[in-house]
Amino acid sequence: MNAVATASTTAITRATPADLPRLLEVWETAVRATHDFLPAGEIDRLRPLVRDALGAFEPLHVLRDARGQVFAFLGVAEGSIEMLFVHADHRGCGAGRRLVEHALDALSADRVDVNEQNVQGVGFYRRLGFRLSSRSPLDGQGQPYPILHLVRDGAPP
Repeated sequence: MNAVATASTTAITRATPADLPRLLEVWETAVRATHDFLPAGEIDRLRPLVRDALGAFEPLHVLRDARGQVFAFLGVAEGSIEMLFVHADHRGCGAGRRLVEHALDALSADRVDVNEQNVQGVGFYRRLGFRLSSRSPLDGQGQPYPILHLVRDGAPP
């Protein structure tokens, strides 16, 4: 089964604790493909923090390939897309769009934060109808990676 068919035909399910190593792998490949602004070593510094966050976040919605391996995941809390990552080998297959549509339709999400320097991510969300609400000069850890706060068209700012 090819990646395009997988994204469009695979059911969205929930991650299990056994998925944690694969979720971390998906996160890392996605970040390496889209966050080229991060200095060397930053992904290594973030990995244990992300592993802990993934283990604690509930629920995570996932897409799986024909072998049952997670290749994309989504986390939503209080109407905000908190995490959306697609394995680098599956980028461009519609998985991100499918998960965002699920977040909008089934989970009532209408907001997302994205690193300003993640040009691909910013463009992706804008194509899906999100617009700039505000900007923070630092990320959530106080690092100099500005965050754009986006809202879905029609959502209050």
